[in-house]
Amino acid sequence: MKFEQSFSQQQRQTQKLAMTQQLQQSIQILQFNTEELVEFVESKSLENPLIDFVEPIYKTDYSSTTNSRSYDSDEKSNYLNQIPDTHISLFEYLLEQVHLNYRETYLRTLVLYMIEFIDLNGFLTLSLEEAALHTGATNIQILDALTLIQQLDPAGVGARNLQECLMLQTERDDHAPELAYIVLEERFTELAQRKWEVITKQFDITLQGVQRIFDYVQTLTPTPGAIFGNTSELYIIPDVKVRIEDEQILVTSNKKGQPEIHFQQKYFDRMKQENDKEVNKYLKEKQQEFEWLQKTLLQRGDTILNVAKAVVERQQEFFLDSSRPINALTLKEISEAIGVHESTVSRSVNGKYLETSFGVFELKKFFTNKVGTNQSEDGEELSADSVKRSIQALVDEENKAKPLSDQKLVDLLKEQSIDISRRTVAKYRDQLGIASSSKRKRYDQ
Repeated sequence: MKFEQSFSQQQRQTQKLAMTQQLQQSIQILQFNTEELVEFVESKSLENPLIDFVEPIYKTDYSSTTNSRSYDSDEKSNYLNQIPDTHISLFEYLLEQVHLNYRETYLRTLVLYMIEFIDLNGFLTLSLEEAALHTGATNIQILDALTLIQQLDPAGVGARNLQECLMLQTERDDHAPELAYIVLEERFTELAQRKWEVITKQFDITLQGVQRIFDYVQTLTPTPGAIFGNTSELYIIPDVKVRIEDEQILVTSNKKGQPEIHFQQKYFDRMKQENDKEVNKYLKEKQQEFEWLQKTLLQRGDTILNVAKAVVERQQEFFLDSSRPINALTLKEISEAIGVHESTVSRSVNGKYLETSFGVFELKKFFTNKVGTNQSEDGEELSADSVKRSIQALVDEENKAKPLSDQKLVDLLKEQSIDISRRTVAKYRDQLGIASSSKRKRYDQ
């Protein structure tokens, strides 16, 4: 067998996209939400003496969610200053109550030890046996300490499981249904699984009575300590505003909510006079960095605004119709409309918000896949949102004593010329937070 080697030189011309650091950062900047953008620009200003960073100033009528509290729109403030400087934790709150309410005794020492094992939801993660073993206390002393803990606020704190948590809240509520506590204590599983016949027989009450207890338990919190686990939320600063004038929808950038940068010209001129080669090189690099950052911030704002305008144009009904319908819309449709890549649209809508007179909404909310085509003559394309609204309407109007099954919902939707499968109905029902028909049945109708 003969082996041969041959060598040759050829020139080939290929095109490659070099992902420079600045290009990577430009992509990252588009993806940033406003809070992340402010942090990034501020960090750049600390690294570059030629960048004068101006934090965003805005009116505090923006809220973190569509349904959150409103604030005096005349008050102006830096948005970061709206976060309280201090935030009390559940542990600190319990600690304060112990020192205020209990005398300095051995029992209080046990209480202080045990509250260290209460998790963020308010549950005790230490068993009584472990507490006795680690402290050397008797079982009676540990039980006494637990009783003191469970008398603290919030009601339900110090529970060892969900059942005990609900019982503790019920015990301290003067308005709880008469048999609620004992039903939770003796028939918790049956109540949760809606095996209510067992409860009616044992406690000699009607199904309507059990229904009242069940409804009451639904008002209790399964995680009493969770409210302390949330640090004060940042208020959402919308990237764009939508207002309606003479039935015309106007979309504008929210420039007040965005960070600004200015060039430190005086510093630049003063350093330039040094006439030092290394200093001049440094100044040139920092000036180029400023120009790049300024250009990138402008491009980010323009891109988000263009995407928002295209979205609003295709979702006009949402802004004009009080029922707020959302039409089927994909990233591809917007990318083709404004001539950018789908990934650019995706980065422009994630974490970016739109302010209206009736709430603040994330831009990605307006994208929903097509479910199918309305079987009526108009052949209208259906969005998942429109089908969900139809399901919600049917459930709202159903006879609660005989709730609609998923198959019945399928049949009723078909009468509205909406042809979807039972599995899809079940999926949308779950997404809407609607329980199955067996769990929606009520006995007090």
